[in-house]
Amino acid sequence: MAAFTHKEGKRSNGTGLAGVVDFLLANARVVLGISGAAVLGLATLVVKRLIDRATSPPDSDYDGKAKQKSLEESWQELGLIQTVAKPPLTLRQGEPEELLLLPAASGIEPEPVDVDPPSETLPVESKTYWCLTLQEKLLAYYQDCVSVSKSQKILGKQLSENIRAELQNVLKNKFSELPFGNMFLSGYLCDGLIGRGNVEVDFMLPLVLEPDLWAPIPGEQTVVNDPRFWMIKRTSLEYFPRGSSPWDRFIVGGYLSSNAIGNALRKVLETSVNWPAIGSVLGCLVRPVMALKELRLEVQHEQISLDVTLCPMTEAGDRILLVASCEEPVENLWQESFYATGVSRLKDLDAGDSGVRQCCLHLLKAISEIHPSWHKLTGSHFIHVLLHLSETESDWSEAALADRFQQALEELLQRLEEGSLPCYFDGRINLLQHLSLEEIDEVGYMLYTALAEPDLWNGLGL
Repeated sequence: MAAFTHKEGKRSNGTGLAGVVDFLLANARVVLGISGAAVLGLATLVVKRLIDRATSPPDSDYDGKAKQKSLEESWQELGLIQTVAKPPLTLRQGEPEELLLLPAASGIEPEPVDVDPPSETLPVESKTYWCLTLQEKLLAYYQDCVSVSKSQKILGKQLSENIRAELQNVLKNKFSELPFGNMFLSGYLCDGLIGRGNVEVDFMLPLVLEPDLWAPIPGEQTVVNDPRFWMIKRTSLEYFPRGSSPWDRFIVGGYLSSNAIGNALRKVLETSVNWPAIGSVLGCLVRPVMALKELRLEVQHEQISLDVTLCPMTEAGDRILLVASCEEPVENLWQESFYATGVSRLKDLDAGDSGVRQCCLHLLKAISEIHPSWHKLTGSHFIHVLLHLSETESDWSEAALADRFQQALEELLQRLEEGSLPCYFDGRINLLQHLSLEEIDEVGYMLYTALAEPDLWNGLGL
C-alpha cells in the first residue's frame, strides 16, 4: 500500500510538472515570439521526456534496445532544434506563421515553400567587357596584351647587345680572313614594334665585298626570272683569278652562294660557341635553334624572351640583300629586304598625322601569333597592307583605330582572294608568291569567317 502511495505521488508530481511545461509552452509565443517558442518547445519536450523516464519505475520487461532508441530520438530532436532555429528567410504572402511549429510538434514534413531563385548576376567585369565597343576592346587589348614596359625594352636591348658582342668576337676569331662588318641590331625590338610574346630581334652581319670583284644581278636577268631575288656574280676573273677574294671559297657556279655562307655560320652557332657559359654570365639561357634556312637563337630570361635571327647581308646600291629564306631550287639567291624601308615609312606617316598605323601593326602581329594558320604571314605583309591602305584612307587618328583595323583585315582578305599582295615599293614583286594555294586558302578562310561574324572581336577568337 505504501509503495502504491509512493508511486502515485511521483505520478502526480510528474503530472504537475507537465502542466507547468504545457502552460509555459502555451504562453511562450507571446513572450519569445515564434522562433523562440519553437526552440523552447522542442527543448522542453526533450527535457520533459527525460524527466518522465527518470521518474518512472524500472519495469521488468524494459531492455537496453528501448533505452537506446529513446536516446536516439532525443538526439534527433536536438538536431531538429538546430534545423528549426534558422527560420526561412521568406514566406508566401499570407502564410500562417503557426506552420513553423508543425514540424516540432507533430513531426509532419512541411510543405515546400516556393522561394524565387536568385537571379544570376554576371561579374561586373564581364558586363563591362560586353559593353565595350570594338574601339575600346582594341585599345584595352593593346595596353594589356601587346605593349611592353620601357624597362623590358631596355633589358631586351642590353641582352641583345651583349650577345651580339660575344658573337662578333667568335666570328672574328673563327673567320679572321673574312672581312665582316660590324654587326648591328635591327628588327621589331629596335623599332619599338614588340609585344608580350617572344621579342624578335635581328643581328645584321654585313659582308664586305670588293666592288671590283662582285656584281649584283637583278633576279629578272637571271635563270630564276623573279624580281624578288638577286644573284651576286664573281667578276674580273681574267685579272683577279679565283682566290683573290676571301669570299671565293663560297662561290657556286660563278656566284656567291648564300647557302654556303649560311651553312658555315650555322656550324659556328651550333658547335663553336659556348652558349651555356655566355648565358650564365648574362643571367639567361641561350641556345641555338635547328632551322633549315634560318640562323636563330633563343634567349630565355626571367623577365623577357628573345628570338634572335642572324642575318648575313650585303648591299646593292641602296638595296639590302639577305640570304633567301624561302625554299628555292637555286642556292645562290639573295632576297631584297623592304623591312627597314617599310617601318621607316610607317613611322614617317604616323609622325605626320599622329596616326595609329604602328598600333595597327602591333595588333595584327599579335593576332597572327595566336592563330597557327597565320604563321606564314610575317610583319612585312602587314606593313605593306597598311601602306597600301594609307594611300586611300587619310584619317588615322586614334578615334578611327577600329575602322582602320577592320579595313586592314578586309584589305588583306582581298589580297588573299586575288593571290597577290604587291610590294609597296616595287609593284612587280608579289609578297604572297612563296605561299602555296592551300596556305592562302587556310588564312583566307579564317579571315572570312572572322569578318562574317557580327562581332569581329569574337570572330578573331580574342
